[in-house]
Amino acid sequence: MNLKNVLVCALCFLLAGCGSGIKPKELVVFSVDDYSVTLAEFNEGFDKSDYAEREDIEKARAEYAQHLIDEKLIMLDAQKKGLDKDREFLKSIEHLWEQSLTTVALGRKLREIDGSLTLSEPELRRFYENMVKSGITTKSYEDVYPQIKAQAQKQMESRLLDEWMKSLRSGARIDINRNMLRVK
Repeated sequence: MNLKNVLVCALCFLLAGCGSGIKPKELVVFSVDDYSVTLAEFNEGFDKSDYAEREDIEKARAEYAQHLIDEKLIMLDAQKKGLDKDREFLKSIEHLWEQSLTTVALGRKLREIDGSLTLSEPELRRFYENMVKSGITTKSYEDVYPQIKAQAQKQMESRLLDEWMKSLRSGARIDINRNMLRVK
């Protein structure tokens, strides 16, 4: 399943919880039983979907609405059958939530690092000299400057991420049962 499909499915799950809180002035695109999708919710989901890339936008929007309606009908049927309380389903939601939260946290940390990352000219020159000594390059500093800067930034970013992980580990209580790691 590609990322866009996962996002569309996740959006549908999120929308399932949003239907009951619609304000009277919001425009409703469609409703299925007690579940409604507002124009703002619909547009947000549509814009992130593959449907938005089509040239026949009107037809694409209509088909996207039918797709969401079909998904809602399936979800409502699953809820009637109690599948939303199924242990396997809840475990998969927990796993998706953990992955999503980790991705968001890591993305924010990378943006924070990138925003504060500055390499001085002497640091870049030292990095270049180490590359020359290691035999990685024989080109002049000026010829490889963009590559040096990019690689130095990646190394610095990696080092800062490692430091962040060490600080997280040092602030946590971690207990590992090494005997259990040997059990298959």
